[in-house]
Amino acid sequence: MSLDVNERNDSGSRQSEGGDRAQYGVCAFLALLGVLVIVDATGIAHSTSSTDPIGPRTVPMLLGVLLLVIALVYVVDVARGGRAEPESGEDVDLTNAIDWRTVLLLIGAFVVNAVLIEPLGWVISGALLFWGTAFALGNRHYVRNLAIAVSLSLITFYAFAIGLGVNLPAGVLQGIL
Repeated sequence: MSLDVNERNDSGSRQSEGGDRAQYGVCAFLALLGVLVIVDATGIAHSTSSTDPIGPRTVPMLLGVLLLVIALVYVVDVARGGRAEPESGEDVDLTNAIDWRTVLLLIGAFVVNAVLIEPLGWVISGALLFWGTAFALGNRHYVRNLAIAVSLSLITFYAFAIGLGVNLPAGVLQGIL
């Protein structure tokens, strides 16, 4: 004989009136983060030009306001009884042990990138980062991964330089790129 119990209704009946305090804590954190972003953005000098008509302050102010709006919407949702589905959205089997080899390989790829970015430049260190990350995550198509890694590092190098006006270190490829 089985019991036909709807877990969602069962867990909802145990939930205290007005929502979970932990979720309100997340709301408070988001609101605090939004206020900090706005306060920090007010310290940015307001300057506009013909090439940058909105100035550097606009995006952080917009992000701060969005964080406040998200916090407010989340508070309303929690107060109305909204809850995330526990563990159903996760694709992680908590019974398995941590794959330390993969974690250490990923950390190694980031450390190699951090150490080599100044002397060799972003394109080479970024390619090593992308290739190393693919290797750490189990992809064994070495040549294809190298071609993709070099392409990604070149695309990001020029995207930062042309699109954002931020020059990443060129390193040994200075004058070639």
